[in-house]
Amino acid sequence: MSRARTGRRLSLHGLPLRGRLTLMTTAVFAVLGCGLLLLNWLSARQLLEDNRHLVEPASVVDPARTESSPTATPQGSSVAAVLTSPAQDFEDFQHTVLSDLLLRSLLLLAVFTVLAGLLAWWGSSRSLHRLSQVTAAARRISTGSTLDERLGLTGPRDEVRELGNTFDAMLDRLDRSFTAQRRFTSHASHELRTPLTLQRTALEIPLAQGRVPADLRPAVQRALDANARSERLIAALLTLARGESGQLTPHPADLEDAARDALADLADEARTAGIRITADPTPAPVAGDPSLLRQIALNLLANAVRHNHRDGAATVTTGTVGGLAFIEVGNTGPVLDPDELPALFEPFQRGREHRSDGSGLGLAVVRAITLTHHGELTATPRPGGGLTVRVELPTAPGTGHPGPGT
Repeated sequence: MSRARTGRRLSLHGLPLRGRLTLMTTAVFAVLGCGLLLLNWLSARQLLEDNRHLVEPASVVDPARTESSPTATPQGSSVAAVLTSPAQDFEDFQHTVLSDLLLRSLLLLAVFTVLAGLLAWWGSSRSLHRLSQVTAAARRISTGSTLDERLGLTGPRDEVRELGNTFDAMLDRLDRSFTAQRRFTSHASHELRTPLTLQRTALEIPLAQGRVPADLRPAVQRALDANARSERLIAALLTLARGESGQLTPHPADLEDAARDALADLADEARTAGIRITADPTPAPVAGDPSLLRQIALNLLANAVRHNHRDGAATVTTGTVGGLAFIEVGNTGPVLDPDELPALFEPFQRGREHRSDGSGLGLAVVRAITLTHHGELTATPRPGGGLTVRVELPTAPGTGHPGPGT
């Protein structure tokens, strides 16, 4: 019994809110209708009992005459007259009236219960339509790259409109907060570039002129290496801030060119690490910021080279399919748990096996730039270890045709 009740509760909880409101309203109407029907039936019975004296008996026959002489019928047969009392006539009349009243009331209750269910479904649909608008807008905003969209609900000033206004106010605060964060990151990175450049110059000049004693050269070189890592980190932060800004002036670009530039930039690093790169770049025209799109290819390939095994492999493919341009980079490496993938695209997150020169911003930059260009990013662990990352972007107008390499 308890299992059946639990299953019933779970099935009701699985219904959408509109269905639960309809069932609740219909059930309330049916219960109240049954109560009203019962009260009406009892009232009718009481009224009949109170007015019993007004009902005329159907017939009263004298018993002596009935026993002594039969009544002739038109057909010539004789039938004994039936003795009928006023109490029995009234009971028959009352039973007939109450039975008909109950039957008709039940039929009307059934019809009006169905109508109540239909009206409840229609009313809940209209009431929840604006709530569905809030949900749809929240879903669009959560999957978009900016917080510019607002609900701006109109209509009656009810709870749904109050929810929409509260949601808009929350978006305003989030937008201001994220804008201030990006502005701070951008300004701080710009301000840090100048002293780092001066430090690097101050160290490189005496080192190049041979004025640094031999015992101090290792320390000076370590300082230069630290300076270079700081400059790379600042450059990555600036790129991340640009990618998250959502402010783009689209220009014609091609992911194939971005992939070729990345291959050229990382050729020496891949050769030193013993990574074999297989490339299949084909035209993948898009509209966007060419410098940011180059960062997508560069960061994906750098991630494939740096998070790899010695003598490992990496692949780079670009092309178009289904009206989308794509770049896909795969690499061998450590086995990844699918639950780890979302964290890899957060700032300053690294895999379990990483090199010391990584900033932990590469994949975060890729995600930010992809969202700003209204694209989609997917990451899939490889069965034997490693990762495959695919970025899909809308093709440039007039070039949405499938290309090779798909």
